[in-house]
Amino acid sequence: MNAMPQGTSASQWFRVIRGGRTPGLRLVCFPHAGGSASFFRSWAQLLPDDVELLAVRYPGREDRIFEPPVEHMEELADSLAEACASLGGGPLAFFGHSMGASVAYEVAARMANAPGTAGPQALFVSGRGGPGKNQSRGLATATDEELVGDLVAMSGTTAQALLNKELRDLLLPAVRADYRLVESYTASVPPPALDIPVYAYYGDADDKLDEDSVLAWSSATRSAFAVRAFPGGHFYLEEQAAPLVADLLARLGTSTSA
Repeated sequence: MNAMPQGTSASQWFRVIRGGRTPGLRLVCFPHAGGSASFFRSWAQLLPDDVELLAVRYPGREDRIFEPPVEHMEELADSLAEACASLGGGPLAFFGHSMGASVAYEVAARMANAPGTAGPQALFVSGRGGPGKNQSRGLATATDEELVGDLVAMSGTTAQALLNKELRDLLLPAVRADYRLVESYTASVPPPALDIPVYAYYGDADDKLDEDSVLAWSSATRSAFAVRAFPGGHFYLEEQAAPLVADLLARLGTSTSA
């Protein structure tokens, strides 16, 4: 597999967190609402040498902080499908957490419908109900205090950063834009079924999600489907990164790093 193309939409949309020496697989990770590419930084040490780790760089945060955030799923998924297609040959796998799960699914669906485009070989969704099971909570129009309070209640690194007044002023516009995207997004029901395995993860103490909602992801595939719960809340994957990545790699038939 060749290195990620430079000067293309791929270099704009992805951060290479771990470059494989002789990569046989690219794992593309899609962050949660308000999240950024650096959320997956700790995964680098959990992957074997033949897996390259890419994280999506949403506009409006980190090194794209001065770009306007995207507020509509169609625009975001269209751009990312094009960027993924420009990565070149070699197998892909997608992992998305929370909002990122829906984004990853929409990107995979677009790639499946694009002639001559090789989509991911598997889709991993986390902390998100399947199509038709996510109800709007009206947070896009909430006050800053209400929005921050909800995020802090879920925990996560983004929420902790929002407790700092200066960082809050910098980060909150992107968070609010992500909630507009999530709350305006309506998945097709029944959804377009993918011809790849879909694996769903969630935290067993996530009070905004239940197993029935997670099981709805089974309608998004004509291939294998499985669900696994981990100890923890909505951001269970921060503490459960090692067993989560190990499970993901096992399902891909790839060994963990030494």
